[in-house]
Amino acid sequence: MQILEKTELKALKKARNLGPKKTISLLNKKGLTGRGGASFPTGKKWEFALKQKSKEKYVICNADEGEPGTFKDKFIMQKNPETLIEGILIASETIGAKQAYIYLRGEYENLKSKLEKTITKVIRKAKTKVNIEIILGAGAYVCGEETAIIKSIEGFRGQPYLKPPYPPVEGLYGKPTVINNVETLTAAAHAILLDNWNSLLRLFCISGDVTKPGVYELPAGIKLSEAMKLAKPKNPVKSVYFGCFGGCMPYKDIELTHDNICGEDCVSGSCTMIVVDNTRSIVDLAYVISKFFAYESCGKCTPCREGSVRILLLIKKIRQGKATAQDLNLLQELGEHIGQTSLCGLGQSCTNHILTSLKHFRKDFEKELR
Repeated sequence: MQILEKTELKALKKARNLGPKKTISLLNKKGLTGRGGASFPTGKKWEFALKQKSKEKYVICNADEGEPGTFKDKFIMQKNPETLIEGILIASETIGAKQAYIYLRGEYENLKSKLEKTITKVIRKAKTKVNIEIILGAGAYVCGEETAIIKSIEGFRGQPYLKPPYPPVEGLYGKPTVINNVETLTAAAHAILLDNWNSLLRLFCISGDVTKPGVYELPAGIKLSEAMKLAKPKNPVKSVYFGCFGGCMPYKDIELTHDNICGEDCVSGSCTMIVVDNTRSIVDLAYVISKFFAYESCGKCTPCREGSVRILLLIKKIRQGKATAQDLNLLQELGEHIGQTSLCGLGQSCTNHILTSLKHFRKDFEKELR
């Protein structure tokens, strides 16, 4: 796998020789974009932070990975932590940061000791003044959002805040901050060093009703049927969920590109696929996912805090056979309003699964009506 290739500090040496501006230019030329879901050009993000005139700057590695069905960052931290640390050092030295943090998901606490040893070893070999500290998360899904991570590291409750200003301009402690996830920072080292680095290769997490769940390195644009052959579904596939926030679509043999997936009103996000076979009820899945979002809402904004609970109660009513067609219409309306009026990405995407389910599998809901 390309993502597991060891760079052995050669990428850092090359970045130092190039200098910040040429390093950023190289990343832009290679086409590296964020692997956490937003797909923002990595070079541009670093450039924004580089241009800020501040004595203090920070780099945060987002290793929170709270999205259900997503486990690629854990895979990288287990198999290739050295290149991840090198990527963090490259980002730090490029923008002029002397302090970096790895915000590690609380459930990944067992990885902390190995990561700390790797950090010590790599920093000693790199002869750098950059300090890297691991911050252990407390299990909040919302801390996958960049502004919530900032608040959590600062010692406050992990809740998002309004942007702008954006973190590369004013982030942690009010200073310019670059936030990238594990896969992005690891890929940054590869993109700088390797002439044959392929920007189309992505890590796909495939789980659900399959016999071979796991992390697959596949090119963007691969046919969905090819991915399914690798994961080997247990039964005929009914639907594919792109994580909990990405929505769902009926199984179609489409090319897995951003445009194709978004054309189904879904979000490709971090390339997570939860496979659902024809033995499952979409209404039951909607209930489980809605329960998750109602629990994980940070409570800061009213649409998400109150709306996620109302969504859950409506689906519970449908499952109990007490709902009418009017309730389905209300479910649709609530889903649209919550997505349009919530503060952060959690609230804005927490009803994607509802809206796409109603669009593609409305009959599953109508069967449960009174």
